[in-house]
Amino acid sequence: MNILKGIQSRLPNGGSSPPPNGGSEDKPPEGSDPDDTSVLDEKQGSIVMSLISQLRIGMDLSKIAFPTFVLEPRSMLERVTDFMTHTEILFGLQDERDKAVRFERVLQYYMLGWHVRPKGVKKPYNPTIGEIFRCRYKYSNGTEGFYVAEQVSHHPPVSAYFFLSPANKLLVAGELRPKSRFLGNSVQTIMDGENRITLLGTDDGEYVISLPNMFARGILFGKLVFELGDTIDARCEGTGLSGNVEFKTKGFFSGTYNVVKGEVRQGSTTIGEVSGKWSHHLEYKDVKTGQVRVWFDDLTTPSESLARPLCPTEEEQEPYESRRLWAGVTRGIRAGDQGAAQEAKTIIEDNGRKYARAMDEKGNKHQPRFFEFKAGKWVAKFTLPQNLDEAGQKVQEWIWAEPPAF
Repeated sequence: MNILKGIQSRLPNGGSSPPPNGGSEDKPPEGSDPDDTSVLDEKQGSIVMSLISQLRIGMDLSKIAFPTFVLEPRSMLERVTDFMTHTEILFGLQDERDKAVRFERVLQYYMLGWHVRPKGVKKPYNPTIGEIFRCRYKYSNGTEGFYVAEQVSHHPPVSAYFFLSPANKLLVAGELRPKSRFLGNSVQTIMDGENRITLLGTDDGEYVISLPNMFARGILFGKLVFELGDTIDARCEGTGLSGNVEFKTKGFFSGTYNVVKGEVRQGSTTIGEVSGKWSHHLEYKDVKTGQVRVWFDDLTTPSESLARPLCPTEEEQEPYESRRLWAGVTRGIRAGDQGAAQEAKTIIEDNGRKYARAMDEKGNKHQPRFFEFKAGKWVAKFTLPQNLDEAGQKVQEWIWAEPPAF
């Protein structure tokens, strides 16, 4: 198929004018969630045609500048906070004596991070080198949590993050190393990296969970649809428990969207089964007792119950904090002014390239502020006090310290 003709064919009336009154052309694919689909108008389709004409099958997309109308108005560093919306599931878990229950709840917490997502097929801003995002959380039990993320590398892109709630004896850390590829009618983002969850007050050690890959389907024909795919692995060496969950993608002629299926194992024995849709409803079945526990149901989980990041105002943030850095782009997107958004985005990207070029010319290497690379992974430059009663003050002093002088 000719690529440009393929793009034209998926625009309303072949790229002329849209069908009147939102006809069947505008309906999402059968069985898909409308929140996971997008329809381009004629102008947006023309921009995508120009972009696609530059691509080749298998091409690395890390250096491609995407148009602003496909962007979600927040940075990837902030999008990671979606995984902190259900941390209260883990509160008090250090007192649970059954290690199988502890493992199940950690896996539940992780799986619930995926249903919090923007409508349509959107990608967050690609963080620029040295960009940071900082926030705090206030919980219903009167406690707090603290989060910091930093773009520690730009080529290849690597985002590192750290979360601590000392009063709830919970630490979450990890890194994302996304790699996007053009596959013809879809774009695949391979999500290398891992989440590392520690239940302080237990001897479990780290619960390490990998990431599913992301797909934007329908680039050339059909409607744009977002999917998660492939299998994630979860393990905790301290408990001897492990598991995996397959994010199933819809087949061309059969199947449905957003289905997951997985299991939890004690050694080689399956002790639990995960099933449902990551976007709407998840269940866990205890194989021994047959008991089924609902992990999540979007009809009974009010959005206002989710923990949200609390940030200082843009004026109080440092120039390289995400919300302040991308403020011009965000305002343009929300106002529907793609020209203003694109102009602001170009300035940020140009400044990032100038910084990288200046570092190269001086023979220097960017030194991350909050993270360092040790033993094959990015870890926080923060030492957890033995007395957790001191940790709340210490972590705040570290996260919100004055920026280093250059």
